[in-house]
Amino acid sequence: MTQINDGVLTILGESIKPGESKEVNFDVANLHTSTPVNVPVIVERSKKPGPTVLFTAGIHGDEVNGVEIVRQLIAKGINKPKCGTIICMPVINIFGFINLKREFPDGRDLNRVFPGSPSGSLAGRVAHKLINQVVPHVDLIIDFHTGGSGRFNAPQLRYSKENKELNDLAKVFGAPFVLYSKNLSKSFRTTCYKLGKPLLLFEGGKSFHIDDVVTNSGVNGSKRILKHLGMLKTVFKSSKPKKACVFINESKWQRAKYSGMFKAAVTMGSHVEKDAILGNITDPYGKFNYFVRASHTGYIINVNESPIVYQGDALFHISTKLKK
Repeated sequence: MTQINDGVLTILGESIKPGESKEVNFDVANLHTSTPVNVPVIVERSKKPGPTVLFTAGIHGDEVNGVEIVRQLIAKGINKPKCGTIICMPVINIFGFINLKREFPDGRDLNRVFPGSPSGSLAGRVAHKLINQVVPHVDLIIDFHTGGSGRFNAPQLRYSKENKELNDLAKVFGAPFVLYSKNLSKSFRTTCYKLGKPLLLFEGGKSFHIDDVVTNSGVNGSKRILKHLGMLKTVFKSSKPKKACVFINESKWQRAKYSGMFKAAVTMGSHVEKDAILGNITDPYGKFNYFVRASHTGYIINVNESPIVYQGDALFHISTKLKK
């Protein structure tokens, strides 16, 4: 971290001095009922100068496990830094969160409209405000996501390959897996990359679900990062990861060969050998039972937990090539 903020921080129209705590409002538009929508941004500043870290969640309104991770950081006081500044935005897509929808009311995926526009769609305006009024003040971003469409992600970090700074931070964070993935066009991650703002994207769990293992991985990883930066207060303990992080260069989805009722039989995050039984697909009438076998050896980093699948649906995400 290179930037040192030891003066007054002016963010979203509010001025916050070193040592101050303040909740500011990231408001963009009212509901269709004219009801105002408050989107709280919690800012905690130490009197001692240091880096500024931004924790974000809820870019997709149905990804509540990420919201829970940032909520715990706030509720436990982990966001009160020993030095520097910590900014928490637990729910960015408040409109989707209210409606229990992944997208905005205009049908747009917020994570595909960055950097946005001040005169564009509702999602585009939110993206523009985040990029122009919050991101310029920070030195590191940790963005929490979950799997969608019933697919459960093992706790993992995602970022583009060959990034030494993020590799070093990922080892500190200590998630079970790192999945190298290309920066997607118009995503929050890509836009921050172009702005020179390091971002760790955490994936874990599935939509509309809170999982204790995933939550603990996100909270503990955040504490390790803050301790690494000298920002974690001594009252909080930061334990080392139980296992070394597995860095995955390449991975592949294994898809359903048949439609039917599906049940996985493999432990999330486990290492499987080729031809191992991963689950089975049956029909409702007891006449058909197909065993899904691993197409190759690797780690299981995502499992489809939907009870009904169709031919071609993604069932298991399995690593194919690890970083040496």
